[in-house]
Parts: sequence; structure tokens; C-alpha cells
Amino acid sequence: MGNSLQSLHRHREEDEGVNAIEEQLIREGTCEICIELFTPETLFQNNNLCVHPFCVECIATYIETKIGENVGKIPCPALDCENQLDPVFCSSIISKQLFDKWCDALCNSAVLEIQNRTYCPNQLCSALVINECDDKSVKEVMCPNCKQYFCFKCQIPWHTGYRCHEVGQFRDRNDVLFGQLAERRRWSRCYRCGECLERAGGCRVIHCRLVN
Repeated sequence: MGNSLQSLHRHREEDEGVNAIEEQLIREGTCEICIELFTPETLFQNNNLCVHPFCVECIATYIETKIGENVGKIPCPALDCENQLDPVFCSSIISKQLFDKWCDALCNSAVLEIQNRTYCPNQLCSALVINECDDKSVKEVMCPNCKQYFCFKCQIPWHTGYRCHEVGQFRDRNDVLFGQLAERRRWSRCYRCGECLERAGGCRVIHCRLVN
């Protein structure tokens, strides 16, 4: 218990020491990046999420550098600070063009965090498609933008009448037409040889002629 209290006091003293240094720098008006004097009006405050001795001009340059690196979630440049810069608050110190690029970078970083996502294989579309149901069995989907069907798993136009592992067997357009015919006629597949079967009549049990 005594060691825990001593450790707590030590960390508190360290934090107070760091805060005292920051308050002194802010009071003296010296930017920690460019080491130039600043006025209270040019002190960057990050929407009161955190306050460090940085001038607005240096933060604007820092933001431009990070956006150039395609960073969406820009961290505060202060050492040991876990806060991020507030994009809306910072929009007043950067150009509209740079702010738009920042928004694009934020969107891209948000998309990368989505696991079940793909893009429409239509070269004229390439819209983002998200599996919101989190259903791993989803295959045939329709692009909400161009309305064309494609395979979510294979990421190619929908392979009508063929299974995903058979896509590599496509040779020409006749294969595609045959697959469409098989799906339209609702032909079954032999579970052993994979050939298409059509029930001519009788019961629902079908025997493949190619398998003994």
C-alpha cells in the first residue's frame, strides 16, 4: 500500500512538473516547434482538447505535411499527448482545398477499418460495396451504383451457373452462355463429377450417367 501511494505521488509530481513547464512556455509565448514568440491570439488550442505551446502557423504546416502523407487521424504533435487534432476546429487555419483532402483521408482510413468490403469490378463504376449483414456466405450482389451483378467473393462479374472455384475454367463466351442457361433451366450438379444434370421425370432422386 505504501509503495502504491509513493508511486501515485511520484506520477502526480511528474505530471505537475510537465504541466508547469507547458504553462511557463505558454506564458512566455514561445512556440515549441519554431521557437518563435506568439501572441495569445495565435496560440493553437485544439478546441480545448489539449493546449500546448504551438503557434497556429506551425500547426497548419504540420497538418499539411501529415495530409501529404495521406494521414487521416492526425495526432497532436506534443510528446506523450494521445489526443488527435480536431478537423472541424482546424478548418479555420488551413485552406478549403487542404481541408477537403483531409476529409478524403479520414474517409479512406474509415473504409480501411471495414473488414467486409469490396469494390464493384465494373471499370466504369468501382463503387465501394459493403457487406453490412456480415454474412460470409454472400456471393451474388448487385452494385448499388451501376446496378450490375458481381461475385462479392471473387470480385468479378457474376459467374452465372458456375461455382467460385470454377471461374478459372472459363475459356470463351460460350462458357458464360452455358452457365446462364444452366441457371435459367435450374440444372443440378453432380456432387462427384460436377457435371450438370436435368431431371427428365420420375422421382426427385437423380443418378449421374458419368458416375458408376
